[in-house]
Amino acid sequence: MNRSTDMPTVNRRDLLGASVIGLGAGLAGMGAGALIERETSAPPAAGPDTAGLNGSRLEPFHGRHQAGVETSPQTHGLFLSLSLRPETDRSGVTRLLRLLTEDAARLTQGRAPLADPEPELAEDPARLTITFGFGRDLVARAGRRHVPDWLAPLPQFGIDRLRPELCRGDLLLQVCSDDPTTVAHAARMLLKDAEAFTRPAWQKAGFRRAYGSDPAGTTARNLFGQVDGTSNPAAGSADFARLVWGETGSGQQFGPRGAPPTDLATDYPDWLVGGTSLVLRDIAMNLDTWDEVDRPGREFSVGRSLSTGAPLTGEHEFDIPDLSATTEAGLKVISPVSHVARSRNVDEPAEQIHRRVYNYHSIPITGEVSEGGMMFASYQASIHRQFLPIQRRLDEADLLNAWTSPIGSTVWAIPPGCDAGDYIGSRLLEA
Repeated sequence: MNRSTDMPTVNRRDLLGASVIGLGAGLAGMGAGALIERETSAPPAAGPDTAGLNGSRLEPFHGRHQAGVETSPQTHGLFLSLSLRPETDRSGVTRLLRLLTEDAARLTQGRAPLADPEPELAEDPARLTITFGFGRDLVARAGRRHVPDWLAPLPQFGIDRLRPELCRGDLLLQVCSDDPTTVAHAARMLLKDAEAFTRPAWQKAGFRRAYGSDPAGTTARNLFGQVDGTSNPAAGSADFARLVWGETGSGQQFGPRGAPPTDLATDYPDWLVGGTSLVLRDIAMNLDTWDEVDRPGREFSVGRSLSTGAPLTGEHEFDIPDLSATTEAGLKVISPVSHVARSRNVDEPAEQIHRRVYNYHSIPITGEVSEGGMMFASYQASIHRQFLPIQRRLDEADLLNAWTSPIGSTVWAIPPGCDAGDYIGSRLLEA
């Protein structure tokens, strides 16, 4: 037999079978030789697939605006609300923010804080952003004259089922990254910085689609399966600059029926110019009863196709809903009490917000199948002229109210960014 060309291929299973049925030692020996040859000549194990890795990707920390607002949303988001200790005065707040800013700047750039006992965990920021929000009491410790009137709890709405422990706090840290280990490590470092000045008020972690699951720019879906954020102003656009940062000069006509646009940021004090406002709502979603509704009923409630996100009067997600379209029977195609209809004001295009939504989910022990919801982060230049009109309409009538209940609600001033060597909030505390 020509060993190089006629040798039968024998694998581990062949060897075991041969020994069991008592084939000769010669064949067994030949099989063993073939096995050794195959194993030693096998190609080396493949190395890690680096295509699509984003651990080293950075988002800028310093600049006119804070990152984490206009930034393309990352996969994981953690919201940390902290209450100032009674003894933390203006000087203490200044020291706190200097310390937090320094460490946040390092962490977001993949560098460990100076006192980091696990510096290796800071090496892969995966687009980490850390965004600061100021509550009413923190601003007041710099002087009550600096507190804008809108920096206060929202009016109570009929749909609210608020839990007091989820509605407090003086300093918000929004920590977002495409990697959950990065989020956990950054949060731990920041909490260590803040320990002497604050106490934890509450925290809530959320998630979106994992990095790489959807193409960049895909609108996220909430746990109801609906696209969430279709009407957001585009990042980098004149709309975003005006509707979120309150910056004028774009020439866009946002007033009703072509009237000259109003300045959405006129209620900003000087220290907040370059920043924005945040309404953060913790919205519980009754997934179990939502599951009982058929697909047409869900789409009727939302006003959009669940599969494509298109309005019921269109074919594509970004088609403008036609709220006047009717069926042959004379009924509105998009119900006047659907979520789409109630959240839009065709006479006032300035009534828009930028929503950055994170899902959360757990398995309860009380008999339900699941317990979920969303952290609804709404950024806008003016709470009075953008968020509140929308929320009042949704409170009056919105079919989705049957399955959603706000359980937490806080309002934050998002100060402007800072330059290297400066700190977040310096304009306020050094005014």
